[in-house]
Amino acid sequence: MQFGIFSVGDVTTDPTNGRTPTERERIKAMVEIALKAEEVGLDVFATGEHHNPPFVPSSPTTMLGFIAAQTEKIILSTATTLITTNDPVKIAEDYAMLQHLADGRVDLMMGRGNTGPVYPWFGQDIRNGIALAVENYNLLHRLWREDVVDWEGQFRTPLQSFTATPRPLDGVPPFVWHGSIRSPEIAEQAAFYGDGFFANHIFWPTDHFQRLIEFYRTRFEHYGHGRADQAIVGLGGQVFIKKNSQDAIREFRPYFDNAPVYGHGPSLEDFSSQTPLTVGSPQEVIERTLTFRQQFGDYQRQLFLADHAGLPLKTVLEQLDILGEEVIPVLRKEFDALRPAHVPDGPTHAARVAQQVETGDLESRDPAQLDAGLEVTSR
Repeated sequence: MQFGIFSVGDVTTDPTNGRTPTERERIKAMVEIALKAEEVGLDVFATGEHHNPPFVPSSPTTMLGFIAAQTEKIILSTATTLITTNDPVKIAEDYAMLQHLADGRVDLMMGRGNTGPVYPWFGQDIRNGIALAVENYNLLHRLWREDVVDWEGQFRTPLQSFTATPRPLDGVPPFVWHGSIRSPEIAEQAAFYGDGFFANHIFWPTDHFQRLIEFYRTRFEHYGHGRADQAIVGLGGQVFIKKNSQDAIREFRPYFDNAPVYGHGPSLEDFSSQTPLTVGSPQEVIERTLTFRQQFGDYQRQLFLADHAGLPLKTVLEQLDILGEEVIPVLRKEFDALRPAHVPDGPTHAARVAQQVETGDLESRDPAQLDAGLEVTSR
């Protein structure tokens, strides 16, 4: 089981003192948070990709490459990479380069993003969102697995005898998660390729994500990648921890109430009861997180949003200390003890290299088969 944190990189005014960090301060803070995550023993640091204020991480590979040079163990990921508006050729080359620099400690999460205007900024139409995600990822999948690619599609110019460089490290591409909060088509896509499916269930009720993940598991088995309970699932969430729950609620409330994403809506208490947001003591966070296995089955990666809504860097670093010292060791022990032997652990480059040596499973897949599955999904 892998545990980590993700950042959306928002520049938000601290509601307790009215101070807004500069973009430089926010970028530097994200780097410091990533380094702290490794220091306290977390497995993953992930950054979002945004191209609009109030967010700063417009170039994840730049940030992750900088962090890679200062870390040794932590997996560096995205949350998410915009598969709809980025050129798949550029994604293939950028992340293969990062993979080499980070000695394989790289994976990425594909997503369509949550900002409509980004599509025309990069020459695309939001009405083609699903079609772009499907076509662009099929090309990316091939670019990482075929040395020479001939390709023609709807949304970019054709490729003739094209080779993406550098080639993936050890001949094994970065592991890919497909992130979604609402689209069964993306769950279908993840299942078709045997990739991971990441449900960032911090906004909507649990039963919605249970249906989405169950659908992914069923289709994963349908496409012959293994049993449904062997599908690779990741979950998002957010926690705020203090020694006792009263202090946690009191300190976090002004940040929640003014958060750019979920502020000015339901109360903290209502939101916490309806979503996985957990504000309380270390034991409360442990007990709440363990219920995720009961709700979703065994899964491979748990990421917590740690630095949203204007929380000062000092507070975020204190949160990571508590996670690393009091929460994650207990969760890791409990989850690992409960996971059956046939259910895989979280993906790593070393494990995937060993799997390729054993099975030789690195083939491209026929997109026509996915198209047929999407037709069924959309009915």
